[in-house]
Amino acid sequence: MEKKPFVTLEQLKEIEKTYKTPYHLYDEAGIRKNAEDLKKAFSWNKGYREYFAVKATPNPYLVNILREYGCGLDCSSLTELMFAKALDVKGEEIMFSSNDTPAEEFEYAHKIGATINLDDFTHIEFLDKICGIPETISCRFNPGGYFKIANSIMDNPGDAKYGFTKEQLIEGFKILKAKGAKNFGIHAFLASNTVSNEYYPELARILFELAVELKELTGVSIKFINLSGGIGIPYRPDQEKNDIFVIGEGVRKAFEDILVPNGMGDVAIYTELGRYMLAPYGCLVTKAIHEKHTYKEYIGVDACAVNLMRPAMYGAYHHITVMGKENEPCDHKYDITGSLCENNDKFAIDRMLPKIDMGDFLVIHDTGAHGFSMGYNYNGKLKSAELLLKEDGSVQMIRRAETPRDYFQTFDYTHIFDKVLEENE
Repeated sequence: MEKKPFVTLEQLKEIEKTYKTPYHLYDEAGIRKNAEDLKKAFSWNKGYREYFAVKATPNPYLVNILREYGCGLDCSSLTELMFAKALDVKGEEIMFSSNDTPAEEFEYAHKIGATINLDDFTHIEFLDKICGIPETISCRFNPGGYFKIANSIMDNPGDAKYGFTKEQLIEGFKILKAKGAKNFGIHAFLASNTVSNEYYPELARILFELAVELKELTGVSIKFINLSGGIGIPYRPDQEKNDIFVIGEGVRKAFEDILVPNGMGDVAIYTELGRYMLAPYGCLVTKAIHEKHTYKEYIGVDACAVNLMRPAMYGAYHHITVMGKENEPCDHKYDITGSLCENNDKFAIDRMLPKIDMGDFLVIHDTGAHGFSMGYNYNGKLKSAELLLKEDGSVQMIRRAETPRDYFQTFDYTHIFDKVLEENE
C-alpha cells in the first residue's frame, strides 16, 4: 500500500529553484481542515478547548493557524511559555504541564497567568513557597499498572515518571483547597500514539468517575478535565486512521453517562494534542545523493537524523515515497541512510522501494510533529528550513535553515571563526 503525499513532483521541482533539500514542508490546507474537524467533534461541550502541544512543532506560523480555530497552547518549559507570551496568547489559553520543574518556570507561568498542571504531590509545597497557590490549579493523575482497552494493553502508566497516585490526588486537592484554590482540573496521559477510536472515550470514563469521587471526597469545584494527548496517526499505510467524530461522540456519551447525572454537566473538556494536529501535514523532503553496494544496498540522502530523529531513537516507521515512481514496483530492498557518524542514522531498514536513482526526491511522511522539533547538531550538522505549502499553492519559508554562523554563535570567542565563515559565505 502507498501513502499519497500532499505535494507533487512538479511542485518539488519548482520549490527547488528557491529552496534546496533537505527541508520540512507543511500542508496548510490539511492543517486547517483537521483543526476545523476537531473543533466540530467536541462542539457539544461548551467549554471545550484544544491546547496544542508546542513541543510537537514550535513554529509561530503554524501555531497561529491553529489559534484561528480557538486553540490554546500546552507548554512544558520556560522557553515554550515565552513563546506563548510572545504570540500574545492569554494566560487562560496556556496550560503549563511539566515535570521536575525548576522554580523559575513555575514563577514565570504564574506571572503570565498560565494554568499550572502539577505533576507531583511534593510540587504543591514547592509552588506555594515560590508564588503561592493560584485560584485555578490542575493536577496530573497516574492510575498505575497497565492501561487496557478490551484485552489489549495500550501502555504502562505505572512505569511512567508522571503524575499523582489516586491517594495523593485526594490529599492534594484537600491541601490545595485549604491554601485557597477554588477551581480544579484533572489531567491524565495514559497511552501514546493510539490508533484506536476507543482510547479517548475509555480515558474519559476513568477521569469522569475520578472527578465525581474527588468532588464527593474533597468538596472541590472541578471546572475542567484535560484528556491530554495520545490520539495517534497511522504511520503505516495499512493502518486505519482515527475518526475524530467517533472519538468526540464517545467522549460525549461518557460525559452524559457519568458527569451529567452527578450535577457536573458544566465541566469543560480540554485536549492537548500535538501529533494528531500536525504530524500527517508535514513531510521531510530529501534527495538521493549516494548509493552503496556492499553487504546491503544503501541509498544515502542529504537529510539525516538531525532532521528526523524518530527512526534512529525509537526505531519508528516513517513511510517513504520515491517521487515520480509511485506506480513502479517496489522490487528493490534498501537501507535509506544519512551521513552522521552513527550506524543508526537510518530512515528505513530493508525497505522495499522502487529503484532509486541519484537525484530522486524522497518524501518521508508524517514528520509534521516531533520531526524538526527533535533536531540537534551532532557532527556539526545544521537544522533545515521549514516551508509552508499554502492553500493557494505558493510556498512560504517559515523558518530559515541554520548556517555555520548560527552553530558557532554561542562560543565566547566567535571572532576566531569569522575568517573561515567569511570565506564560505
